Amino acid sequence: MRFTLPRDLYHGKGSLENLKNLKGSRAVVCVGGGSMKKFGFLDRAIAYLKEAGMEVMVIDGIEPDPSVETVMAGAAKMQEFQPDWIVAMGGGSPIDAAKAMWIKYEYPETTFEQMCVVFGLPHLRTKAHFCAIPSTSGTATEVTAFSVITDYSKGIKYPLADFEITPDVAIVDPEIAETMPKKLCAHTGMDALTHAVEAYVSTCNCNYTDPLALHAIKMIQSSLVKSYNGCAQARADMHDAQCMAGMAFSNALLGIVHSMAHKTGAAFEKYGAHIIHGAANAMYLPKVIAFNAKNEEAAKRYADIADFIKLGGDTVLEKVQLLIKFVRELNEQLNIPQCIKNYGLDALPCEKGFVPEEVFLEKLPEIAKNAIADACTGSNPRIPSQEEMEKLLKCCYYDLEVDF
Repeated sequence: MRFTLPRDLYHGKGSLENLKNLKGSRAVVCVGGGSMKKFGFLDRAIAYLKEAGMEVMVIDGIEPDPSVETVMAGAAKMQEFQPDWIVAMGGGSPIDAAKAMWIKYEYPETTFEQMCVVFGLPHLRTKAHFCAIPSTSGTATEVTAFSVITDYSKGIKYPLADFEITPDVAIVDPEIAETMPKKLCAHTGMDALTHAVEAYVSTCNCNYTDPLALHAIKMIQSSLVKSYNGCAQARADMHDAQCMAGMAFSNALLGIVHSMAHKTGAAFEKYGAHIIHGAANAMYLPKVIAFNAKNEEAAKRYADIADFIKLGGDTVLEKVQLLIKFVRELNEQLNIPQCIKNYGLDALPCEKGFVPEEVFLEKLPEIAKNAIADACTGSNPRIPSQEEMEKLLKCCYYDLEVDF
């Protein structure tokens, strides 16, 4: 077994300043849609890198759920500039895109298909090191061996997975997360909770990942709703909690909540319904807990979580049910729908959502097949058959009880 994290993790208010201690001659900074510019963090990062004696180039405009095309275009710019540091700032999207650009920059012949081979990447750091600076409190991609890239021609999100893309340096500065809008706070927070819960019940859990997962869940329990409602201290605590959840899942791996979220996210794009990753996780997590709890070992682990965060209950079954109730109540408090049928405009709950029933049912067999084939399925405590995955996805569409 292996436990891998960034070599250096700088945390706490003002930790962005540690950029000026990086050693190199050229840095490329990858950012997203503009919040890093708007709030002045990009300018500060560039100034610190210049103070470190580096020439700086910016790759900006990386979209949410970055595409294969964005990755290839960014890598081409890196080929030209030849950086020895790649610094990625913002939400999960620019950091994930920069990780994939890094692979293509170091190995220009590599195809996207080759990047998708789980733990099959060549040795990186022959040209550049990687620094990640998250602005959202959820994906934890700053400490993980993962990146998610979307192939829009297929409507599928592909997780890239290899310890080679674990960043060298992570800077977890809560000041940057203070700028998150409310909805993003909710979705990224539920993503973080899902990471910790899936890591704890994963078949690859171990003594090194368990404490990180449990403590992250406890912090999320006490901080997420307060953070959503604007408490600055709770925002800072969530930034740490999501990072610990990331440390846990990067090493313990995930499960089918993520498999299903990856394969439904872009599947209904034509209907104006890109199911936001964190909202998908929030909707599917209670259903997957019920499904996995039919496995005795998984049920015991869910009960451990319920005990650790003091949810009550006398039997394992009661504790599992209380954990499901806890997740559903969080969704209510964060204004997240409980099922795909009610997933509407701005990812808010509504009577009739974006995804028409007949379209969902038509796409269901293919989505189920793709979800089973997802990189996250292998470490789930219960491997679903095609029929079970279809039934589970139906429960996630209609908000039905999982009794199989």
